[in-house]
Amino acid sequence: MTTLLGDRAIRFPRPEGVSARAIVHAVKAWPGVVDVVVAREDVGAYFERTIEPDEFAESITALVDRLPDDDEPARIVGLNAVYDGVDLAWVATATQLTVEQVIRRHTSTTYTVEVMGFAPGFAYMTGLDPQLVMARRSTPRTRVPAGAIAIAGGHTTVYPFESPGGWHLIGRVVDARMFSAAGALLHLGDRVRFVEVS
Repeated sequence: MTTLLGDRAIRFPRPEGVSARAIVHAVKAWPGVVDVVVAREDVGAYFERTIEPDEFAESITALVDRLPDDDEPARIVGLNAVYDGVDLAWVATATQLTVEQVIRRHTSTTYTVEVMGFAPGFAYMTGLDPQLVMARRSTPRTRVPAGAIAIAGGHTTVYPFESPGGWHLIGRVVDARMFSAAGALLHLGDRVRFVEVS
């Protein structure tokens, strides 16, 4: 179902089986679109002009049904990581793993940046080992340092700058800035590997 977001934007359900990057590329090709936001369940398309409530009702259905998957090779990003997060031991206990097993499971996966949100540069990465899936903290922290590696739900992320946060902190990225004057280091569709360093 398509709904209006004000007079210059629409929201519609995210198509299943299509990468976030393919959705962005396809929707940006629609007439008058100036921005696209892909969330876990919905897509927002923002236009340069006022649109009518039913203007895109039929065309969206047709275009979404024909969305191609993304055949452009994904960018591979390696992030050096030190696993010394304040929640690492707690995560190990909660998952009935050792600290070393938590680290091994986190570093053995190639993640995909599937959604950007919460804050600029905050990448929701899928591919987390099922045994590391856990709910967010019951009480969020008022301060999470920039570069903190965290897990929550079925995702992992790296906090791009200091901010509040409710994810479990298991480590930190070194030798990389997740957000700078040039923008976010990670983008939709990126494939990310964490490499443990001492």
